[in-house]
Amino acid sequence: MSKHVGSDIEIAQAAVLQHISKIAAKLAIEEDDLEMYGKYKAKLPLSLINPSKIEQSNLILVTALTPTPAGEGKTTTSIGLTEGLNKIGKKTTVVLREPSLGPVFGIKGGAAGGGYSQVVPMEDINLHFTGDFSAIEKANNLLSALIDNNIQSKTHNLGIDPRTIGWKRVMDMNDRSLRDIVIGLGGTGNGIPREDGFNITPASEVMAILCMAENFEDLKNRLGNIYVGTTFDRKPIYARDLKAENAMAILLKDAIQPNLVQTLEGNPAIIHGGPFANIAQGTNTILATKMGLSLSDYVVTEAGFGADLGAEKFLDIKCVSGGLKPKATVLVATIRALRHHGGAPKEEYNTPSVTRVGDGLANLEKHIENMQKFGLNPVVAINAFPSDTPEEIQLIQERCAAKGAKAVVARGWADGGEGMKDLAHAVVDVIESGSNQFKQLYDWKLPVKEKIATIAREIYGADGVEYSKKALTDLKKIEDLGLAGLPICMAKTQKSFSDNDNLLGRPTGFTVNVREFEFAAGAGFIIPILGVMMRMPGLPAVPASEGMTIDNDGKISGLS
Repeated sequence: MSKHVGSDIEIAQAAVLQHISKIAAKLAIEEDDLEMYGKYKAKLPLSLINPSKIEQSNLILVTALTPTPAGEGKTTTSIGLTEGLNKIGKKTTVVLREPSLGPVFGIKGGAAGGGYSQVVPMEDINLHFTGDFSAIEKANNLLSALIDNNIQSKTHNLGIDPRTIGWKRVMDMNDRSLRDIVIGLGGTGNGIPREDGFNITPASEVMAILCMAENFEDLKNRLGNIYVGTTFDRKPIYARDLKAENAMAILLKDAIQPNLVQTLEGNPAIIHGGPFANIAQGTNTILATKMGLSLSDYVVTEAGFGADLGAEKFLDIKCVSGGLKPKATVLVATIRALRHHGGAPKEEYNTPSVTRVGDGLANLEKHIENMQKFGLNPVVAINAFPSDTPEEIQLIQERCAAKGAKAVVARGWADGGEGMKDLAHAVVDVIESGSNQFKQLYDWKLPVKEKIATIAREIYGADGVEYSKKALTDLKKIEDLGLAGLPICMAKTQKSFSDNDNLLGRPTGFTVNVREFEFAAGAGFIIPILGVMMRMPGLPAVPASEGMTIDNDGKISGLS
């Protein structure tokens, strides 16, 4: 029987939390090894990472079908699966991304799971947490300040052409008015006037670098490799030319350490890093994942948005770079999303329709096929909602079985770990069968266009790829800089397999269009931009912040 469910924050505030030292003890971590942030949060030293243990542990990736704007519950499923695995006797840690304040105060209102599958302390995790995002912001903006100071300097000038600077300042808030600005106004003492702008912190290359770094020395090297722009005589300038990497790394000395918190049922949770998945790699840090694998027998992690974005990048970029080999994947589906892909308007997402679910299943089936191309046969988690019907569930299970994938109803939101035991058993069965053998989709050494064509054809189902004149110019620059051997991090809408938001389900007969290229020389990937992608979101007409309150005792409401 389902528990009584209030709002996410009410459930989180009602929980009795264990001291973080007790959570650490479950992972055999000594209290002296913890750098505590109060009673319920702690930093974990990188010395706890054990390469030999990583190879013996089981990595489980949670991804999803193409989502509706509300999302389909990957984080909730990841946390619930962790609870379920622990309930059936498997030593498991969930490893997740940190929420960004922009979406928290914009649309989501919180991103720490939901119902009885949450990580806590929920308010801290959703707000400033341990200061990682602030440190990333400061490191990013230090480089910005060094760039403008160098342009202003008469004695220490590298000759940077201000028109070529691609580096932007960042802040962790949705503020569309800062996308494109002019700085340096007000006279000679205030710098050289030039165009600039702000990105949101999760879209910063510093965030991507933190998530790709293998250790502190690697972090410094990657920071030094950040591309800034060119001199007036077209010589490339990197952060290392400004001698910025050590100072930036100093600001990140604590942020590089993963954060330990707990689930509602008192199981370990590691939360670290937070890049978006439609414009960056969309997954937590390599260090956090390796930390979890070093300390547990099973690690559950998630990658943002649908499997065509987060999972593809997780597998082709993060796993290949970090030497990780997932043993299982879980593909989250909701019946409301299947109705959406079957043609239901938003107001009918919760209206049962076997016909619409049947039509929408083409989207889920394509994601199943895609995961199988990586050598990973997914388990489908049907994230349960009250409007689901037995007939719709039966149809999903039959169609998934025809694709060779088992579909299991997941009730983590309502029942916590108890409602996820069936999914936990299904995932363990797949791992113990040894049938999954991870393989990357493409070789990084292939030409850039061939890598992009492989993703577009195999993952999206596109007929081909077209490039704008600007994209071809950008690509020539990437090749001239010697970066063509980097993997591809596609920047694309999360609402469709295609680059057109309106093509739902499993579209065919379409071409994807690369409008331009960006590249992250420090993080180590090439970024084709498909359509118009915002690195600084705006707030909705009615921001989530309007429904939040805090009382005289500091109790927060509406953060969910």
